[in-house]
Amino acid sequence: MHHDTQHEQHSHHERSGQHTEHSPHADHGEHAAHADHTGRHPGKAGWAMAAQATLHCLTGCAIGEILGMVIGTALGWGNMGTMVLAIALAFFFGYALTLRSIRKAGVDFRTALRVALAADTLSIAVMELIDNGVIALWPGAMDATLSDTLFWGALMLSLAVAFVVTTPVNKWMIGRGKGHAVVHRYHH
Repeated sequence: MHHDTQHEQHSHHERSGQHTEHSPHADHGEHAAHADHTGRHPGKAGWAMAAQATLHCLTGCAIGEILGMVIGTALGWGNMGTMVLAIALAFFFGYALTLRSIRKAGVDFRTALRVALAADTLSIAVMELIDNGVIALWPGAMDATLSDTLFWGALMLSLAVAFVVTTPVNKWMIGRGKGHAVVHRYHH
């Protein structure tokens, strides 16, 4: 758009008999700086970085969900109570892993907590929605016990599907300077 305006100005100068030299890329550096500032620079968010961020969230979610299911089952809770506990623990452990890594970089607790909440909330929410949706829709998975192959098979498949669906979400967020892009600023 900016380049079109320069070309129109150049054409106007030629028609009016005034001629000045214009570089078609005179403001390219300014445009590139703007693109970097907004996080919309093409190629800035790679799939490897998105997969790494998703794997990080998946680790916290898996720890929380399995622990929640073990606790809920041990206490004799029903499916809904166990699922709520598992989701709450998935968020807790997802945030805790990010918080731990940011704190290691020397960031104060309050700032680290804000970064963890901003970086992980959407990723964990999508992951939990997909993961628990797969388990809820899988026939018999909600009633399977920890000793059943169905329980572990459904859990592994649901986490794999959640990973595949959440990775593009993380790529999109990182590409806009959000999500784990913020976390990476504290690691470098």
